[in-house]
Amino acid sequence: MTWLSVPVQCRYTSEASNSVDNPCAGLERYKDLQRYFKRRLKAAYRRFSNIPVDSVVCGHNHVYFVEGDGIYRMDNRRSKPEQVLNLGHVSVQEEKTSPGNEKRKKWVEWTVQRIRLSPQEKHLAATLKANDREWIRCVVVSLGRSNSSPLDPPHVLLTLDKVFTFEWATDQVLFYTILEGLRCSRVFRLDLTSSGSRITSVYEETHPDVFVEVALSRDREVLSINCNSRTSSEVLLIDTNTTHLEPFLVQSRQLNLLYHAEHWSRRLIILANTGRGQEYQVMQAPLSQPSMDSWVPLFAPEPGTVIKDMDVVGDHCVLAVRTSAGEFVLTAVPLNHPKEAYTVELPSWACAITTKKPSIADPRGVLEFLISSPVCPPVPYGLHVEDGLLLSGTENGSSPENQDNYTTTRLEARSQDGTSVPVTLMYSAHVQASRKAPLLVHVYGAYGRDLNMEFCPEKRLLLEQGWALAFCHVRGGGERGLSWHRQACVEGKPRAVEDLEACLHNLFSLGVSSPSLTALTACSAGAVPVGALCNRHPQMMRAVTLQAPFLDVLGTMEDPSLPLTLEDREEWGDPVGNPKHRLTISSYCPLHNITPQSYPSVLLTAYSADARVPLAGVLKYTERIRNVIKTHFSKEPKSEFEPVPNVGLNIQHGSNHVGPEDFELMLEEEALKLAFLYTELRLEPPRLPSKRRR
Repeated sequence: MTWLSVPVQCRYTSEASNSVDNPCAGLERYKDLQRYFKRRLKAAYRRFSNIPVDSVVCGHNHVYFVEGDGIYRMDNRRSKPEQVLNLGHVSVQEEKTSPGNEKRKKWVEWTVQRIRLSPQEKHLAATLKANDREWIRCVVVSLGRSNSSPLDPPHVLLTLDKVFTFEWATDQVLFYTILEGLRCSRVFRLDLTSSGSRITSVYEETHPDVFVEVALSRDREVLSINCNSRTSSEVLLIDTNTTHLEPFLVQSRQLNLLYHAEHWSRRLIILANTGRGQEYQVMQAPLSQPSMDSWVPLFAPEPGTVIKDMDVVGDHCVLAVRTSAGEFVLTAVPLNHPKEAYTVELPSWACAITTKKPSIADPRGVLEFLISSPVCPPVPYGLHVEDGLLLSGTENGSSPENQDNYTTTRLEARSQDGTSVPVTLMYSAHVQASRKAPLLVHVYGAYGRDLNMEFCPEKRLLLEQGWALAFCHVRGGGERGLSWHRQACVEGKPRAVEDLEACLHNLFSLGVSSPSLTALTACSAGAVPVGALCNRHPQMMRAVTLQAPFLDVLGTMEDPSLPLTLEDREEWGDPVGNPKHRLTISSYCPLHNITPQSYPSVLLTAYSADARVPLAGVLKYTERIRNVIKTHFSKEPKSEFEPVPNVGLNIQHGSNHVGPEDFELMLEEEALKLAFLYTELRLEPPRLPSKRRR
């Protein structure tokens, strides 16, 4: 396959050259407004720069934290932090250059991803991510005897490349997985000895669609090797109290059996999809007899509610549960008396929950977590499980911003087959969801994953400028459980498109905005329902922004040489071996259903190093949609009521599927999207607050 037929490094070009010969044309018109929004976004990020993050790790003797140039620690006896790891000391890479294969040293900027402390705080391991490329490095540090011992200061023992997940089983033994391409299939064991170190292979997965990770139980007594595909799970456990540290199997994989195991008091607490309708419920089994034959039901959620996450805290199992109304609550199940389970309500605006990974010295009976929404920054909370006391990091238990200024409403749209589809609508109080308010609609709907509802300064900025924001939780995602995903898999994929159409009709019927003021936005697989709806009903929106968009479903699923095709056939189907699958994919595939008509304006953002979404498909889509628009308007003269849509393609050099790591590049990308939206929806850009004269 020819991936690139054009230069990757795209520059702004004049609109007169907007043709298929220059895929990055059409962006010049946004240049000035992009500069303006970059300044506004930078100010917004500064404004929310003090939001809480999970970057502090508490040991027995020290508190560890990340500062600009490395990792530091402090104890109660010293007011001055001590540096544990200097990122500059691990920033040299040797690269071969041509001609002659001479070696040169290149400095790489790193960002700390994860920190793990060994049980008695003798060693620290941290993974570092290169800011400008797909490099991951794990650094193992000896922490020395104490903070007062200058003879034995912290120092780097060794580095490991491509480490993805990692956990300490003992002070001398680290288990970790290696990311190779887009998969983790192998688990290794690092033994630190007095004479050096030894690395041995522990586990290797042979199934190509299985992803392997290691995790440590909350009480640190059991380390798990989790082997998950989209349709099955297999978990191996390592008892950290034993000397041999050999893994043993919980339950061999079975088709459509998904499970996760936690540890409590020599028993396993298992979250498994063995409940009604193959939804998740909580089971328990002895650690000595972990197989499915020994699983006993412990707790099942009420009909219409779904379990989204599970933690074992002290003597309680704490579940993050989404109610039938779409709101989050916590359900605490006393493991000694499960019938005495109780529910703790969270603020109604909460749209995302992030649980803090416990440190060594954290109190056993407290669950610490953050709640947020797309427009409300994270707020720290703590649940004391014994008495059900919920404490907030703010005085009144609300967002740091005044919640009365913003409204979060949960709606239901009726899809074509009668299914109710949830929609979360957000707008500021002075807008009141008016027909004159611009509307930005978010959608995903794939792989059983919930639509991302975490805080985003860009969304907050739009809300403050009078936009309404809608989040359509269409089928294919996971908002209403595993069945919500199953309903829009393979031959059910068109349902996600029908759901999105129903959501828009419902919003317009309620007086929320209008098609001429509506834009849709999606990333990755979320581009499928958006692109399909643009082909079917282009008049329902004025503009579309797509990031790393998956648009050539048929072509990708036909090519087994691509890295995710075989694995993704469980999601999209097999058009090569199954004629029904081919017919279904052909009916909605965005690229293969483009037809001469007037489309909404489209801004596509693609990344040259994206291994998940082939750039070739994005280029084909751009060329084809520009051609049909040109064909349409050559036959149908444009009028003032039907402006010629603009199709812009922004290819970011070197970035991968998740976009640029560099903050300035990320701001430029987001600023371009805002400039595009304001231009194509014919909105006046917001004015900067006037400065008072002295």
